[in-house]
Amino acid sequence: MAELETRELEYFVAVAEELHFGRAATRLAIAQPALSKAIRRLESRLGVKLLERSSRHVALTAAGEALLHHGRHALNAVSAAAEKARRAGDQQAHLRLVIKPGGDANLLSGILAAYAGRPDARQVDILFGGATDRADHVRDGRADVALLYRPFDDMTGLDHETLTVEGRVAILPPDHRLASRSEVTLADLAQETLPRWRGVRWTGAPEAVPGPEVTDAAGAMHMIRLGRTIAILPRSLAQPPHPDLVYRPVIDAPHSELVLAWAQDDRRRLVASFVSAAVDAAGAT
Repeated sequence: MAELETRELEYFVAVAEELHFGRAATRLAIAQPALSKAIRRLESRLGVKLLERSSRHVALTAAGEALLHHGRHALNAVSAAAEKARRAGDQQAHLRLVIKPGGDANLLSGILAAYAGRPDARQVDILFGGATDRADHVRDGRADVALLYRPFDDMTGLDHETLTVEGRVAILPPDHRLASRSEVTLADLAQETLPRWRGVRWTGAPEAVPGPEVTDAAGAMHMIRLGRTIAILPRSLAQPPHPDLVYRPVIDAPHSELVLAWAQDDRRRLVASFVSAAVDAAGAT
C-alpha cells in the first residue's frame, strides 16, 4: 500500500487550493519544477490522476477532490498532535478558551471568577472565533476549550458539559406580518426565508425556505433589515437587540444549549479543572 508523507500532502493541498503551480510554489517557497515533479511522483505512487493540467488550467479530478478533503484533515491532525504534545509537557501553559463575541450568555465573568479561585488555576487566554469555526479551534489544538451552541455547532470529536438551556427568538423587520404578535410559533414561520449559516447544518424551522448565506450575526441583521430574510436565534445570541428590528419568542422551538466543549482525548487536569469551575459557576446563576 502506498504511504503518504506529510510533505507530499502539504505540496498537493497547496496546488489543489491554488489550482496554479506557480502560486502554490510561491506559497511553499520551493521551485515550480520541483513541485510539479513531486506531484507527478505522488500520482505515480498512488496510481491515480489527481489533477487535470493544461498550459492555462489546473483542475482536480475526483481522486484529487477526495485527497484534498482527507488530506486537509490529516494535516490538521498532525498539527494538532504536535501542539497537544507540546502543551502537555508545558507545566506553565495558559488555558485557551475560544468564544464567539457575545456568545457566553453572560456567564463568562462568573466562570472566570470561579476558576481563578481554584488553587490550580492558570492564566486564561480568550480567543475570538467566528460563527462556525470555534469547534475547529479545539479539534486542531489552537484552543483547549470552547463555548459552543448545540445543535448549531459540529460536536464531532468533542466532549461537552451543558452550561445553560435557552429558548429561541425570531428576529423580524418591523413591517413583517408577525411583528405585531407578542410571540410566534414554528407554524407561523412556515414558508418564511431563513439564512443559511456558512459551515452550520440547516437548523431552520420546518417548511422554512433556505435563504441567503451569511457568515456572522452582523450579516444576518443586515439581510433582515433589507427584508431578505428573518432569523431564529438562541435568546442570548439575539442580545443586545438591534433598535431597527423586532424580537419575538418562538414558544415551541427546540431549545438550544450553551456548552463548554473540549477534545474527547484531552484528559489534562488543566482542562478538567476549568470545566468543573464552569459547571459550578453556571449552576449557581
